[in-house]
Amino acid sequence: MIDDHRPRNAPADRVHNYLGRESTPPAELFGIGRDEAAQYGASFLDGRVASISHADNHFNVSLDGEPTVLARRVLVATGAVDELPDVEGLAQRWGRDVLHCAYCHGWEVRDRAIAVLGTGPLAVHHALIFRQLSDDVTLVRHNDFPLSRDEAAQLARRDIGVVDGPVARLRITDDALSGLELETGDTVPCQALVVATVVSARIDMLAPVRLTAQEMRLGDHLLGTYLPVTRGATAVPGIYAAGNVTDIKAQVITSAAAGNEAAAAINADLAVADARELQHA
Repeated sequence: MIDDHRPRNAPADRVHNYLGRESTPPAELFGIGRDEAAQYGASFLDGRVASISHADNHFNVSLDGEPTVLARRVLVATGAVDELPDVEGLAQRWGRDVLHCAYCHGWEVRDRAIAVLGTGPLAVHHALIFRQLSDDVTLVRHNDFPLSRDEAAQLARRDIGVVDGPVARLRITDDALSGLELETGDTVPCQALVVATVVSARIDMLAPVRLTAQEMRLGDHLLGTYLPVTRGATAVPGIYAAGNVTDIKAQVITSAAAGNEAAAAINADLAVADARELQHA
């Protein structure tokens, strides 16, 4: 296992929706998994994979500043990177009171004043979902994206206010989010902010084997990129992938399940390869 210790959920203080491990800090859950894997003979190397390339009957896994690792099969679990809206102060609050998923953080901000930073077609969806958790939800149209008549009616029926932006910066009071300051100078009070990020798969290291990410779009709006797989297998034989790198919506428990499925596929693949190699020995 090669790890650069830059998980997507590093800013979060807890992992949710993981049966049996609810509210475990991400680093603690990682440590538990690492200890369990070590019991089955896994070895670990801290570092960043720079490239993965074909060689004779194996892959060369090159690391920054480290010797090349040889592998018969590769499982890519590099995750994804969230590209945040460019609003002053937003990045510093990411994973605290700036959120993106009701199922990851929603319960913690229930009954608070919640603002949704509207940057595209997911804004109405987010507003309706978070309205189930709070009576005080406001949609702020940050980039003046259009609202259909039906969407406006849905928001009105749920008493979700709509405010025209754009947002200039976040207001922080006593180290907590207290509102959004618009470019007009007006303020929208809130204690939590929901944003839709562009989620990009981390697969630069796969360029030598010509694996590329595909775009996921909603109409003309880019939601993110992902690496296509079938039961964990990529288009390059011997290279597998699991987690957010293949599914931008995957939560931790979903990623773990995908890793389990990919591991079984790798095991079966190697079992057949071993039999073939003995046949030609």
